Amino acid sequence: MTATSDRTSEAPVTLTEDQPRTLGFTDQLGLWANLGISLLIPVTATFLVVPGQSFVATVAAIVAGTVIGCVLLGLVARAGAVTGAPTMVLLRGLLGRSGSYGPTVLNLLQCVGWATYEIWIISYAAHAVWDDLPRWVYVLIAGVIATLMALRPLGSVRLLKRIAVVAVVACSAYFMIETLRRPLGDLTEGGFTGFWTSMDLVIALPVSWIPLVADYSRFSRSPRAAGLGTALGYAASSAVFFLLGVLALRAYAGADQDVIGALLAVPAGALALVILATGEVDEAFANIYSTATSGQNLVPKADRRVLAVLVGGVATLLALAVDGGAYEPFLFLIGSVFVPLAATLVVDFALSRGRYDTSDAAPARWAMLVPWVAGFVAYQLTAPTILADWASWEGFWRDAQDLLGVSPTNGFSASLVALAVAGLLTPVARKVATVRS
Repeated sequence: MTATSDRTSEAPVTLTEDQPRTLGFTDQLGLWANLGISLLIPVTATFLVVPGQSFVATVAAIVAGTVIGCVLLGLVARAGAVTGAPTMVLLRGLLGRSGSYGPTVLNLLQCVGWATYEIWIISYAAHAVWDDLPRWVYVLIAGVIATLMALRPLGSVRLLKRIAVVAVVACSAYFMIETLRRPLGDLTEGGFTGFWTSMDLVIALPVSWIPLVADYSRFSRSPRAAGLGTALGYAASSAVFFLLGVLALRAYAGADQDVIGALLAVPAGALALVILATGEVDEAFANIYSTATSGQNLVPKADRRVLAVLVGGVATLLALAVDGGAYEPFLFLIGSVFVPLAATLVVDFALSRGRYDTSDAAPARWAMLVPWVAGFVAYQLTAPTILADWASWEGFWRDAQDLLGVSPTNGFSASLVALAVAGLLTPVARKVATVRS
């Protein structure tokens, strides 16, 4: 693909067209800092506040999870900049073209899921501020705006860098200052109960962006700018928002563990919340755009704009019916799928010295599925995902734990176990793949 220096360039509409290399460090930093400023992150903080766990332990889980997740995110962003390929096309180098179809389908599902939850949280927050309009009106407004932004992704990135970041950062700072002014109680009371589970939840957020990250880093002028800008931008803002959620719940305990209610309890919180909800549209746009881009791995000549409209429509319809009850297991399921995939990709790309075949003729490397699948199994054996509407899923893994003698309360981090298993098996799988090629 041929780069261009035209800063007015937009993303190509198909995979077969030339692409610009116009995004620098500050572009990537601004984009990912903005993506890390999300109302879904304080909502996630609700699940981090485990009974018996101290505030200090929760903060430690936020720091550790952010570092691990964002290092993986930055490394995959760098790989995307090296190859100039979106993430699902980058996976052709890991699994071959036909092998990349599996993770592509899974990513399509998770992207639609994320876009749905982003539109849902926007409508939920807006309706909480002003309930004169029914929630479905806010859903439609958010869905339409996010879809329109997905039609011009690079222009949206530059707009976020210049305008949106300032407003959302100001509101975030205001919320942080106001919550810190409130009595927060004994910050050391309690222990490290649930620390690993909390850390796994934090890791799931940046890892959920790994299947999308190269969709943007491929437009970077350098791999260094892509990797550092992505990792630092998302780490800084997401960690602050995790902390904001935890502090808001402590400062406004009367909000009944509802983060949105806690933020509304802040003086002038309604206005600041509206601004943050408006800024949330960038996350929805990113997921819609990347769903369309991922779909092009299956149909390279498909027009991403048409795909974006279709995806935006589906996510908007789903947001009309979804509620937040399934959000926590959704995060754990994402972690179990994409943490070991990230480990396999990062290790294999490093050992390949960046020489990845991402062409249409990329040969299948089926052996590389082994570390990914093994890591997924290790994650579920450590901490089975609880799916309310699919009880047999948890039952299967509980039975497997009993068979293998794994304690249901083993106290390990499922993410670290999955990373270790996938990372250690990847060099072995590479040798097998090399022998058979």
